[in-house]
Amino acid sequence: MDRQPDDSGLAEELITSMLATTRLLVAISARALASIDETLTATQLRALVVLDSCGPAKLAALASGLGVNPSTALRTVDRLESLGLVDRRVNPDSRREVVLRVTDRGAEVVARVVEYRRAEISVLVDRLPAEVRAGLARGLRALNAVADEPDLRAAGPSGAGPARVSDVLAAASGEVRARRPAR
Repeated sequence: MDRQPDDSGLAEELITSMLATTRLLVAISARALASIDETLTATQLRALVVLDSCGPAKLAALASGLGVNPSTALRTVDRLESLGLVDRRVNPDSRREVVLRVTDRGAEVVARVVEYRRAEISVLVDRLPAEVRAGLARGLRALNAVADEPDLRAAGPSGAGPARVSDVLAAASGEVRARRPAR
């Protein structure tokens, strides 16, 4: 979507609002993380969520999905394994490889954090008038759609990270995705 010349003020307002919303969601996530008994970092929780949502993964795929190098991912997995939240198993297809899996306890931690976040967000959504909720839902669906377009990383200031949101999940699951052509 190209911006029209007369919507630059609206675009700036949306960017400012999205930055504020990001801070709000990070605060909700931090409170969710603090609400559980585990002593996890946000990165460790992200690794658990990726493994829980994508299923078993190799270390390199997890590192790619998290946007970190394999040694950082390994330290994260070591910590999660020591807490009994992740286990490593020999890949039945290739005995030289190790596959990472969330344990039942790890899945329970993810479920508790997600439920906490869902409950807090639900309170906020319930406070919005119905017409605002409908517009917000349409806007967020559109935002998620453009976040999954190819070459998003080239549009950003850092040029780092996966090109599409779905690439994060695909990389973590070890799935190989064909690139969509740029529009």
